[in-house]
Amino acid sequence: MKAPFITFEGGEGSGKSTQIKLLAEYLKQKSVDVVVTKEPGGTPIGVELRRLLVEGAADKMDANAEALLFFADRRIHMTQLVWPALENGKWVISDRFADSTTAYQYYAYNKRLSKEDIDMLYQFAVGDFKPDLTIILDIDPKVGLSRSFKKAEGMKTKETRNENRVLEFHQNLRQGYIQIAKQEPDRCVVLNAEQTIEALHQDVLAVIKDKFGI
Repeated sequence: MKAPFITFEGGEGSGKSTQIKLLAEYLKQKSVDVVVTKEPGGTPIGVELRRLLVEGAADKMDANAEALLFFADRRIHMTQLVWPALENGKWVISDRFADSTTAYQYYAYNKRLSKEDIDMLYQFAVGDFKPDLTIILDIDPKVGLSRSFKKAEGMKTKETRNENRVLEFHQNLRQGYIQIAKQEPDRCVVLNAEQTIEALHQDVLAVIKDKFGI
């Protein structure tokens, strides 16, 4: 079996980073060589792009400029980290990937970018490559935002750009992810992220075992 590329998607406060950490620990216990990464910011150049995109500077850009930065980060991420790791037989788990662009720019921002433009940029940056599995953590935006703000306060982070959007934005985002899952059911699995961390972890493991037999 070739090494898979697994992505986690979901709204703010859905628990992606926690579930990725737990999954990585499980795989390492199974002697699987695994790389954990994220978008934006999975490479040194990506860290700088992430700073521009999530700490407020993106509010000074138009939608096209912002999208180009996201896909520049994605191209660098793929060529410098993801593809080399997969070629070396390492599993790769990413906190967000291209579905985030569609969910945010097309659905949450109410078609700020057209689906055609997003698809064109994806093809240019990534080609026909897609994740082997995408796990979408579904959560009521009110619950997710409450979690996210508590986390931000505890960490004193500046990365609150998306959390500060109005509730309608996050509701649109949630529905966007649901639509993405419906359009690609063979790749995407939607899990209830409002349950306990351990219960959700067990659901994630069930998906991994069913998909990859490990």
